[in-house]
Amino acid sequence: MHALCLDRGIAVNTLANLCGVAPSTIYSMLNTKSKNPGVVSIQKICDGLGISVREFFDDPLFENLEPVIK
Repeated sequence: MHALCLDRGIAVNTLANLCGVAPSTIYSMLNTKSKNPGVVSIQKICDGLGISVREFFDDPLFENLEPVIK
């Protein structure tokens, strides 16, 4: 998400305003404090960035994630 903001030349606070999500929520996601962000939050962020959820997850960051079994 940080890279998406950089690509668009916007700050995280600007993204928060664009998508209607609290800046603290976005910072928690960036700092991995929020390990399981909700689909609604992700959709709002995608809407604010003008991308689809598919585009959001189409990043090398998500290619080698280990399965989490509880």
